[in-house]
Amino acid sequence: MTAWLMYLGDDPKRVGSGYDDSGPSHYSWDSRVPNASHVQVGDEIVLWNGQTLLGMSVIEDIETGSATKPLSSCPGCGKADIAERKTKTPKYRCWNQKCKAEFAEPKVEIVPVTTYRSRYDFAWVGLQGTVSGMELRELCEEPQSQNAMRRLRWDDFRHRVESGRNATPLDVIDITRETITGGHTTATVRVRRGQPAFRARLLDTFGEVCAFTGPMPAYVLEAAHLYSYAADGKHHSNGGLLLRRDVHRLFDLGQISVDPSTLTLDVSPKIRAYPEYGELHGRPLAVPITNAHRKWIAKHWDTHRVTE
Repeated sequence: MTAWLMYLGDDPKRVGSGYDDSGPSHYSWDSRVPNASHVQVGDEIVLWNGQTLLGMSVIEDIETGSATKPLSSCPGCGKADIAERKTKTPKYRCWNQKCKAEFAEPKVEIVPVTTYRSRYDFAWVGLQGTVSGMELRELCEEPQSQNAMRRLRWDDFRHRVESGRNATPLDVIDITRETITGGHTTATVRVRRGQPAFRARLLDTFGEVCAFTGPMPAYVLEAAHLYSYAADGKHHSNGGLLLRRDVHRLFDLGQISVDPSTLTLDVSPKIRAYPEYGELHGRPLAVPITNAHRKWIAKHWDTHRVTE
């Protein structure tokens, strides 16, 4: 198990460093970044902005690709550690301690790179401001590192988050990692084209009702597939239900399942310990379903219960 502290934000020391990032769901990098190829599915990802902790999760999958990238470097030493200055001239300065050159424009070349895009939205825990940047640096394996992706001492980091002021339990991290390593997820990534239309059809069918918890405002309801959309890639008719976001996450993780013989909710013992979810155990579905729904529910049950 490896935990990574990853920088999220604009770094003034890295020209042209923008990536496709969204804190609570996905984070991107490329092969020019140190440790790029070492990050794996199942690793913990901890995001910060250089000043404070933002949140953390477990990486569910990593999509790789190929691209080209403009690489800016110092015309003198050739290093990429340069910064654009707002008021002083020349406009650029090299941060390499052995160089420190100042220049009007950097050297730019187009280089091939491997791209990486991680997804981790199931287990995201928002921790905005609970740990300072100074503390996070000290919790790294190499506190003096300047890399955008640094290895964290996981046990020490977890103890810091789960104790003291603003203590936050990280049980969902354990559950997600166990689910991933248990083989219940897939590393296949697909863009969910047609998701808004799929949700609209579910709202027409079921109305503003969470299938597990009952009537809810439409804006808190998500279209939940009863099968792995990542593996299948299609929005099947009668293959989805509307679920509140938190129970949707738990359903995808297999921590809530539906017994196909009784159509009642089965909540895992770990989650059942939380009163709000414990009350759902044994409760019947809040919406009527078809035989086609039951088929998908049985497959979910076979994956997350029969094989346990």
